[in-house]
Amino acid sequence: MNINLSKIKTYSISKRKSRVAINIFAKPQRKGQRFKDFYNSLPQILKAEDFKISVDSIIKAYKNHKPVIFLLGAHVIKCGLSPLIIQLIKKGIINAVALSGAGMIHDFEIASNGKTSEDVLKGLMDGSFGMAKETAGFLNNSTSEAARNDEGLGFTVGKNIKEANLRYKDLSILYNCYLKKIPATVHVAIGTDIIHQHPNFRGEDAGKASLSDFHILIGALAEIGNGGVVVNIGSAVILPEVFLKALTITRNLGYKTFNFTSVNFDMLHQYRPQQNIVSRPTQPRGKGFYITGHHEIMVPLLTAAILEKLS
Repeated sequence: MNINLSKIKTYSISKRKSRVAINIFAKPQRKGQRFKDFYNSLPQILKAEDFKISVDSIIKAYKNHKPVIFLLGAHVIKCGLSPLIIQLIKKGIINAVALSGAGMIHDFEIASNGKTSEDVLKGLMDGSFGMAKETAGFLNNSTSEAARNDEGLGFTVGKNIKEANLRYKDLSILYNCYLKKIPATVHVAIGTDIIHQHPNFRGEDAGKASLSDFHILIGALAEIGNGGVVVNIGSAVILPEVFLKALTITRNLGYKTFNFTSVNFDMLHQYRPQQNIVSRPTQPRGKGFYITGHHEIMVPLLTAAILEKLS
């Protein structure tokens, strides 16, 4: 068969619908410009547009008194970002925080010593990895106290940081949540954290206290429908899995936890956050976004954007 290209049908580009136009392009930077000008200069394209929608969703939830819940992997704290999370807590923008067990450990060590994150390779070679007595003593005792008192683990650690008047307590997320009286939950996977290596660790206490926190998170999520926001930063497995089960329970109990926005920030594109934070929970009417970038860049950008939009 001979193909006659002269018979191809064409049309004018002026009549074509185009997905990219110059009105959504990035704007050139100017010396001395304000953050607001920089933010407005970002292109309304792909992830920059997703980022702006995410910020707007958080602002709208805040103004409409809907929950804004942050799920935080331990690296958020290790990257020096606690002051920014605390700033959003103090402003009343974040209504609840969930940490992994490792997040609790780094939060405490910052509060008590102003430093955290040991040399794992060196400690592994001589068997000293994770053997800091103060960390295990404070947190394992707090875990057993939480279990005895039928309290959540995050609440008890925050309370004990206050009562111990730790030197750098103002840099503790759990302490600031306790002061603000907002839910701060810790979700422990037994065997994953350094304090589990110590003889004063009681698995039954950790299970009971962390289960209490699971129930507290369910309560925080119950109001997420129709305008709330869930932000997961840097947790690849534990918190996405915990969130999915907690959300399921809210729906099973009859809460209308649909039509909310979820945002996942991470350094890599991971399977579970994509499915358990962004894709599955937001069906059929919500919005989900996955934004990839290093925490030490993205969290300051997110915080600055939120505060700028509020001002």
